[in-house]
Amino acid sequence: MKRGLVMEGGAMRGLFTTGVIDVFMENGIEFDGAIGVSAGACFGCNYKTRQPGRAMRYNLRFCRDPRYSGVRTFLCTGDLYGAEFCYHTIPEQLDPFDYEAFEQNPMEFWVVCTNVETGEPVYHKMPHAREGEMEFLQASASMPLVSRPVRAGGRLMLDGGMTDSIPLKFFEDAGYDRNVVILTRPADYVKRPNRQAPLIRLALRKYPKMADAMIRRPEAYNAQTAYVRERAAAGAAIVIQPKEALPVRRVEHDAEKLRAAYELGRAAGAERLEEVRQFLGEARA
Repeated sequence: MKRGLVMEGGAMRGLFTTGVIDVFMENGIEFDGAIGVSAGACFGCNYKTRQPGRAMRYNLRFCRDPRYSGVRTFLCTGDLYGAEFCYHTIPEQLDPFDYEAFEQNPMEFWVVCTNVETGEPVYHKMPHAREGEMEFLQASASMPLVSRPVRAGGRLMLDGGMTDSIPLKFFEDAGYDRNVVILTRPADYVKRPNRQAPLIRLALRKYPKMADAMIRRPEAYNAQTAYVRERAAAGAAIVIQPKEALPVRRVEHDAEKLRAAYELGRAAGAERLEEVRQFLGEARA
């Protein structure tokens, strides 16, 4: 059996995920592979480097920095989250990402993006985090309408959450049959139909299939959460998610709200720790 970790995105809601996985790392929980979408990929990659605390640390440090995120960042760079600052300056200089540990850890790490020309999900296994691989993380977290398409692996891509927000089915098909799924929405959340279809089609007129994917997203997302519940009921997955809506926005400059989302994740991870340990231990046996 192969033990997998599946991490949903959600921009700053991803700090809930960070809290959960920090508890896991601090307690020696190991997986054979992990897959992340958007913030789930950007924060979750720290699992492979075994750097608990890193994602929370730099988010608290830079949440008010105009180079990191916000309207000014968007107006200056065309991206809501500053690409150069987030994917190069921080990991290379200000809060170093352990590239060597990433490469040496045998745990597979997958990232989900969306091909803007086909409107289809792209599942990419990162062998390392150098020489263009960071662009896959950037693409996965680049939200349409407020980000420029990112060229990664020769393709133009954007947010993986537009096509596969919770890639449990993909991971199962890849051989991972015992999965821990971390969601950033509470169990009663249902995504409503998109009322901005005309705006989306206008803004993405160069990429009509990407626009179609965005408009179809609520239906796809609700189907994915239903599948997660089904697999959890069958005993093939454990789902960890907040009990109520998290106190953060997609772009959040309030450090205390960021910390609150993180602490809720830590509490959820600690509460389910022994259950997860037993679940994965059975998979190892």
